[in-house]
Amino acid sequence: MSAGEAGLDPALAGRLKRGADGLVCAVVVDHATSDVLMVAWMDDEALARTLTTRRATYFSRSRQQLWVKGETSGNVQHVREVRLDCDGDTLLVRVDQTGPACHTGARTCFDADLLLADDAQSS
Repeated sequence: MSAGEAGLDPALAGRLKRGADGLVCAVVVDHATSDVLMVAWMDDEALARTLTTRRATYFSRSRQQLWVKGETSGNVQHVREVRLDCDGDTLLVRVDQTGPACHTGARTCFDADLLLADDAQSS
């Protein structure tokens, strides 16, 4: 879908560096704690809807369609802030999360496997 059809500001659309699939990475963090909740993907339409409605809207690569976080689970994300990184290829989405963010039921998608811990935390 083109930027015009998606309702995305053309100036913003021109700054985005999308992957070959037309998507931009979105890192989603809890507004209050700054904990990383999840990583998702947005196309122009998902970003435009997110900016317009403040309801986190992403593009599902597996289903090849838009989805609004919490639409079926009730675990919604109210978007407080969206930032574009200096390279234009990653979005930072700060949200108020209701319920767990991960589809597994965990608070975040990063609760499962700690691969390396801060030395100060492990002593």
